[in-house]
Parts: sequence; C-alpha cells; structure tokens
Amino acid sequence: MKNYPISEERAREMFKEHSSYIYGVALMITNHRVLADDITQETFLRAFAKFNLYDDTKALRPWLYRITVNTARNMLRKKSRKQLFTGIPEVDAEDSAELMAIQSENKQLLWLAVSRLSLKQREVVTLHYYVGLPLPETALALSVPLGTCKSRLHAALKKLRQYYEKEPELQTMKEG
Repeated sequence: MKNYPISEERAREMFKEHSSYIYGVALMITNHRVLADDITQETFLRAFAKFNLYDDTKALRPWLYRITVNTARNMLRKKSRKQLFTGIPEVDAEDSAELMAIQSENKQLLWLAVSRLSLKQREVVTLHYYVGLPLPETALALSVPLGTCKSRLHAALKKLRQYYEKEPELQTMKEG
C-alpha cells in the first residue's frame, strides 16, 4: 500500500484507460445512460480520493469495478426501479461505443433478457461475461464469497435459459 495521493498525470492515465469499461459496467447494471455517466464520474472521484488505500500489488480493474458496483448500488437505491428498468437504453448516432454494443437485434434481445435479472444476478453476469473477469475476481469485485458468486451466476443463467425457452423471439439468437 502507498501513503501518497494520486498524481494528476496518473489520474488522467487511469481515467483514459479504464473509463469506457467502467461506463459499460455501469450501463449494463443500470440500463440508464445518464445514470451510467454519473456512476462513472463518481467512481473515479472516489477512486482518486481513496487511491492512497489502493494496494498497488493487485490489479487495478477489479478495485475500480468494486467501486463501480458499490456506487451503482447506492445510486439505484435512490432511484425508482420502475423508472430505470423499463427498456433498452436509448442509442444516439453519436454514441459510437453504445451503438457498437447494441447494434444487432440479437444483442438487443440479450440485453433485454439480462435487464430482467435481479440486480445481484445482473452484476455477476456483467462482470463475468461483459467485463470478462474470472469468477474469483468477480467475487472480489462484488465483495461476496466465491460460492455466492457462482450460485448467483448459475441462477442468472438458469433464468436466461427460461426466458429463451418461453419467448420465441429469443430463439432467433441461436440461429443468428
């Protein structure tokens, strides 16, 4: 651990390198672009403020993802669930990263199915599949035991399979 604050140059590098991933995680968890922007900003503000507590012998991304998930949880508690999870996020032509992430119908259908999962299941699916964290790092980022992480992922995948079986439009994903 270090006992010094983050330099302005290091903060810029960290934001440039990780902000798009943090935004993607926040968007997948909240399904709301404006809130994802707020979460991204708040995540980096918290990370910069607590950088002296970061153990630089460990990977930075899992630490940032943990801050992101906790920030998202806190902000979601303040918002109405109905207001946030009514559908797929809007896509503007100028939002190229989002446009790439949600451009095909299959991805939209998958997004819709994932957005139906509980918040805890959505967090695990997002960190493991979208971000690509191994399960032990996902568990660390979520501050839960590995077994809990695995059971949440199992339940999420089971629920996604049920959606697939019950809704014919999701079955086109297999063919596409």
